[in-house]
Order: sequence, then C-alpha cells, then structure tokens
Amino acid sequence: MVLARTFAIALDGLRGHVVEVEADISAGLPAFILIGLPDTALGESRKRVGAAAVNAGCSLSQKKLTVNLSPAALPKQGSGFDLAIAIASLSAAGVVPPASAGRAVHLGELGLDGRLRPVAGVLPAVLAAREAGFERVLVPAGNLDEACLVEGIEVVGVTGLRAAAIVHGAELDPVDEEPVLPAVSEQRAAPEPDMAEVSGNGEAVEALVAAAAGGHHLAMVGPPGAGKTMLARRLPSLLPDLAGADALEATCIRSLTGLGVGAELVRRPPFEAPHHTASAVSLVGGGSGRITPGAIVRATHGVLFLDEAAEFPPSVLDALRQPLENGSITIHRARGAASFPARFQLVLASNPCPCGHYGSADAECTCSPMARRRYLARMSGPLMDRVDIRLTVRRLGLAALHAASDVHAPGLTSSELRARVESARASALERLRGTGWVRNADVAGSWLRSGDRRLGASAIAPLDRALERGGITMRGYDRTLRLAWTLADLDGAGSPDVDHVGRALFLRRGISA
Repeated sequence: MVLARTFAIALDGLRGHVVEVEADISAGLPAFILIGLPDTALGESRKRVGAAAVNAGCSLSQKKLTVNLSPAALPKQGSGFDLAIAIASLSAAGVVPPASAGRAVHLGELGLDGRLRPVAGVLPAVLAAREAGFERVLVPAGNLDEACLVEGIEVVGVTGLRAAAIVHGAELDPVDEEPVLPAVSEQRAAPEPDMAEVSGNGEAVEALVAAAAGGHHLAMVGPPGAGKTMLARRLPSLLPDLAGADALEATCIRSLTGLGVGAELVRRPPFEAPHHTASAVSLVGGGSGRITPGAIVRATHGVLFLDEAAEFPPSVLDALRQPLENGSITIHRARGAASFPARFQLVLASNPCPCGHYGSADAECTCSPMARRRYLARMSGPLMDRVDIRLTVRRLGLAALHAASDVHAPGLTSSELRARVESARASALERLRGTGWVRNADVAGSWLRSGDRRLGASAIAPLDRALERGGITMRGYDRTLRLAWTLADLDGAGSPDVDHVGRALFLRRGISA
C-alpha cells in the first residue's frame, strides 16, 4: 500500500472539524514530512510518532513518508493527532489494514514508549465525530470513561499504538501495557459551602434566592467583614443541578480546559473566582497561538464571582459587557476565530471606598467624596446597567448576631432554599414553554411587554415613573420586569403585582441588608 488515510478531529472552540489524515510512501531519501498547517506541538509529532512506532514494535517505512492534514487551510493544534498520523502511516506501509483504519476516528498523544497519553477535549471531539456520521472512534484508555459519555458511537479505549494497530487487524502479538491515566482533579470533590452557615443578613439571603431563581446578575457593596464573599460563595449551592444539554455543555468545557472528566456528566453548576489582577485574556479567553477559553467560559451554567470588583482594571470589567448580553464570546485572532458559550451568572463584590469603611458604624472613613465616587466608578455604568440586583451589605454587630442566632437557628440550609428556587424555575419554565427560554433573565423585554404578559397600568406605575424621570434606562426597565416576574414566581403568584414591581425596583436600586 502506498497511500492510506484515516481521520481525526480539530477543535475550534467547542466545535469540532473532521480532519482527513493522509499518508503517502514514495521513493526517495528517508524523510518524514508533515503538512497541513500544524502548530508547533503538532509539528513535533514526527519525532514522537517515529520513536513510538519503533518502541511499539511496528516501525514506520524507511522511505519518504508524507503526511497531509486536510483541509489544509484549517489550523490544527495540539498533540491529539499523533495516533491518527501513526495509524495512517502504518496503513500506508501495509501493517494496518486500510479498510478498517479508513472508517475510524483516532484521538490521542503518543509517548516515546508507544503508549497513548490522555488529551484534553476528547468529549467534544467524540461528539463531533458522531455528528459527522462516524461509527467508531479510538481514544486513549485514560479518556475512555469520558468518551463513553457520548452515545450512538462505538468507543474503543487503547493503551498504546501497538494495541490500536491490533484493533484494526494488524498481525501483531498483544503485549501487556500499563495505561497512562489522567491526574485526579481534587477540585470536583470540594463540597459546596452551605447557606445555613450564614447568620443574619436575611434580606441578602432573600436577594440571593431571587438571583438564583431567575438567573439574575448581582452586585454587593459593603465594608470588609460584612459577609459579601461568604454570601457569593454560597450562591452555587442554591442553583439546581444541571441536566440535559446544559450538563453536556458544562462537561465539554471542563474537558476542553483539561480539568478532567470522569464517567459522569458535570451536574453541579461551576464556580469561578479569578483574582482582581486577572487580565482581560484570562477572563474572556484568547492567547497569541492557541485560543483558550477564559473564566467566563469555565463559569458557563454557573457563577462568575469577581471579589474586590473595583480593584479590577475598568477595561477588564468592560470586556464582560458583550458576553453578558449575548451569552457567548467569539475570540478573533490572525489565524482564525473561536466561539465559546458564556452563559454565566455574574456576582460582583466591592468595598464602598478605597479604605473600605464608608458607612461603617465602628470605623471612620478617610476617603474624600471624590475618591469614593472615582472608586466605585471603576465599575462602569454600562456594566452596572446589566446587573439586576444591587445590595448594600452592612456588618452585623454582636447584638444583631445574637438576635439572628436566636430567631433563625437553625438557619435554612442550601437544600431547603434550593427547593424554593426549583419551584420558582418550574413555574417560569411552564410559562415560557415553547419560547426557547428557561429562565426569567433570558426573556426578551419585548415579549414581557406584549400580549397577555403585559402588566396593568397600576402594577407598572412605579417602573414607568422611574423611566420617565431618567432613574433607569430602557434596558433597566426590562431587567426590572424580569426580576418582578421572578419575585412573583417565588411567591407563587400568577403574575407580578405592584408590590412585586416595587420590590424589584428596590432591589435594582440597592437595599440595605
């Protein structure tokens, strides 16, 4: 056999493209030529594949070997093409039957000893292979559990190149190989903090329940020690489990970022909390070579928490404005573009001033009024206009703490509050059936202001007055309406009344907690 082919998958964001891997053996001086727009890591596969084939006992041809990755104009990145290149080369040499190799997709990185190492992005790659009509995919044994999450395609886990060749019918004796397994991630095992640990701050807890029920963005301002971080870190515990397409998408993102995926889909909403020194690229994604997802992508279907938000550079915060509106991010670079989902729930927490003591009863603020305005202005008006709930969180004194403990002990647990959230979301889902929306925060304002969803004049009178006086923008008008519907769902009401609209407007303008 002189020419043979097999297939691999090139990932562009979460979207996979089928790559045809062709191998040709021709007369000439011994050489291994790889073409088809490979990056540096993929270009080095020539040496990895050559050494792996020798150590696996199935050496490559000593003639001129040319491997083409088609389509040639599509950038290919990473070491996940190693197995496909090796199988195509062995098929061209007659070691592997070409008919079997030409019907399968191959994923995996080869070590010099011939064993296959796990790679990132196997789950979205296998999904792309199934959607392209392939019936069989070979993956490293360390990625087998992850790949088996995809139904409707035969997944074969192999320990090395020799085992992969035998799967295709090569006349080689099997050998025992220790599979290379992925490193165990401890991040997934961390238990979620419980809302029962929060003492007092009842209004803040209710605001978090409303945020969880409707998927609304939240901002908290208060002095150090008021409990802003404690509250924000417990918001994911109020969110329902992920299911269906959301769970699959969250698992694909985890696979793509190399965090490791086991035998089950990700069910709990993710939580991302980048430091305030994070760059715009680390937050939204990018990179000079390979385009990688940022924190907003990893937080999809979960919570993105920006602690000390006013310490972030304003340009970094403003990079969130477009993803907050669209629920996705497209990153453009000279070599191409990649699109990622970015449907996250934003939580901002900030001190009220540089010293942090403005409004505190037990400490004196040393900041000038101009310094306070300049500090909070780092969170720009267009960004804050996209935040539905704004809280002023105050420190609890000893008397208030004892009173809260006496009245509320034992506090409501996250599971009890989550039951309220799930009930409110079920009401919203029934109302939104057939629209494509599942949460109140996703609903178009024009839909809420038309048909039988339009509220009576008396109910929306406070909102109309605020818009007329310039207190809110049109975007804020619609966002307040969405929040009012969430409050109505939590109360079990059929539609918002003037009380729900007033409470929603109060939450948007800021409450004292």
